[in-house]
Amino acid sequence: MGYYYEHVLPRLLNKAADTKVVRAARGRVCEGLRGDVVEIGFGSGLNVTHYPAEVTKVVAIEPSALSMQLARPRIATSPAHVEFGGLDGQRLDLPSDQFDAVLSTWTLCTIPDLGSALAEVRRVLKPGGEFHFVEHGHAPDENVARWQERLEPLNKRIFNGCHLTRTISDDIDHSGFVIEQLDTYYAKGTPKPMSYTYEGRARKA
Repeated sequence: MGYYYEHVLPRLLNKAADTKVVRAARGRVCEGLRGDVVEIGFGSGLNVTHYPAEVTKVVAIEPSALSMQLARPRIATSPAHVEFGGLDGQRLDLPSDQFDAVLSTWTLCTIPDLGSALAEVRRVLKPGGEFHFVEHGHAPDENVARWQERLEPLNKRIFNGCHLTRTISDDIDHSGFVIEQLDTYYAKGTPKPMSYTYEGRARKA
């Protein structure tokens, strides 16, 4: 992956993804989680402090060894048991129909084969299980969308494959989920091409 992606980017994201606005979104999207949860893109554990008391176990899917290392102090404070579950959200080495919820925060933008990842999310969820997500993606405003298309190649190089043009709600809807709650907005404090946000939850049909 290279020195930058392995040693620099995880540290940058550990700081940049811990702003007041981002923490508020993390808190909202973690509401209602319970039981056994899979977290896709666990990162440096920035969601740990937002897990509700009803969460008993979290299986962390994270490709970055450094991010998992940075997460250790947060994991140590977690009332829920956190265990490492693998590197790749596209191929989860987990049993089918076993988990109460899956959580993803600003992760679906970077997964190369998003369809495979969402199929895996659906597979591991129990019938009626919930998928909680907050992601950035394609903006509805034509001028902003044009800038997203222009900036996406550079953004992918800087942020390890991060897409700006995915219409996240459509991708989830087309993957066998029923979206039960969805808020879309431009996140404050971030340029519009990078900040159009899809925040909500969906249920396995």
